[in-house]
Amino acid sequence: MTGRRKLILASQSPRRRELLALTGIPFETASVEINETFNPALKVEENVMEISRQKAEAVQRTLPEADASAVVLGSDTTVLLDGAALGKPGDFSHAFEMLSALQGRCHEVLTGFCILHNDNAVLNYARTIVEFGVMTATEITRYIEVMKPFDKAGAYGIQDPLLACFVTRIEGCYYNVVGLPVSKVYAALKPLFPTKG
Repeated sequence: MTGRRKLILASQSPRRRELLALTGIPFETASVEINETFNPALKVEENVMEISRQKAEAVQRTLPEADASAVVLGSDTTVLLDGAALGKPGDFSHAFEMLSALQGRCHEVLTGFCILHNDNAVLNYARTIVEFGVMTATEITRYIEVMKPFDKAGAYGIQDPLLACFVTRIEGCYYNVVGLPVSKVYAALKPLFPTKG
């Protein structure tokens, strides 16, 4: 590993770790708590990219001198319903309200990402349309009680048991909905981590 550029994922999310591992690029994880409140003056697309940048910069500032040239990847996901961003639910009632609103219709999932390397920043985002079938109040309650989706935008994880049974359509990148648009991220990382051969 000597001389190889280091990649650091600015997240402790197990889902993002699993997705980044799909690229085959070795990486470490680190995260710093930041204020993830959206700026109302920015578009949603700009917000997810800006929060991604802030996450990456917060981690970059904590790096020791030896890792000053490391590549840092930050990411942020939100769910959009009728143009309004649904963040992470605060409690059971909030989660139930969000999931009820998503039933039988389409919504959008946006994930922004930022790749920092030295003084360069690459920002991009992906958008996926997801359609849910209709869950009964009992099914929503059971999902929340079993899966406890309080750390997930829109109060759900598309890969979760129980919820997966109600996903009727996806248009765009599936991995984006899980938390990282793998193809776009890999395309942006590839020039920094060329493979030998």
